[in-house]
Amino acid sequence: MTTPETTTPETTTPATPATTTPTTRATRRQAATAVAASFARTAALLARRRLRSPRGPVGTTRRGEDGTTSVVFRETAVDDPVDDPVVLVVCFRLRGIGRARWAHAVFRRTCVVNTPLFAGFPGFRDKLWMYDASTGVYRGVYLWDGAERARWYAERLRRVLELVAVRGTIDYTVVRGTRRDPFPTAGRPSPSRGAG
Repeated sequence: MTTPETTTPETTTPATPATTTPTTRATRRQAATAVAASFARTAALLARRRLRSPRGPVGTTRRGEDGTTSVVFRETAVDDPVDDPVVLVVCFRLRGIGRARWAHAVFRRTCVVNTPLFAGFPGFRDKLWMYDASTGVYRGVYLWDGAERARWYAERLRRVLELVAVRGTIDYTVVRGTRRDPFPTAGRPSPSRGAG
């Protein structure tokens, strides 16, 4: 496992966000290498039946600390213990589909193929896949083992999302603990709603 890059000290309390954006961003090559390794680990998790899709929260509405709401449309979990729990919230708007309801429905149905982009990363434990129809914002609300691992993943995911997200709408935050309702808010993606 490659060691996460750290450029700023972490001084967090249980309810205080860790550094939202580290000063060193992942290169495209670092992201590609990490995603390739995640694909291999995800295949191993699937082969051992340790990756699952609980249906419990699907269809529920979750409120963010900023008052926005999102509907959970999928959950993905791996059966591993969590020693240093953190919540990672990633948000973005998809490029090119604007407010087309049918296009968003297709994305939500087919995005399960993106599971290898995160499930094999070191520290991944759980992801709630969420969508806010009023703003067009997608959110991944993750349970991760370790703040540095979560940030390391988020910086690599940022590079992948740059391919499909409206420019300037990708954001994330890492918060110590396991509370995901209300979920911590990773900023509100800009430009304003409807862009894309």
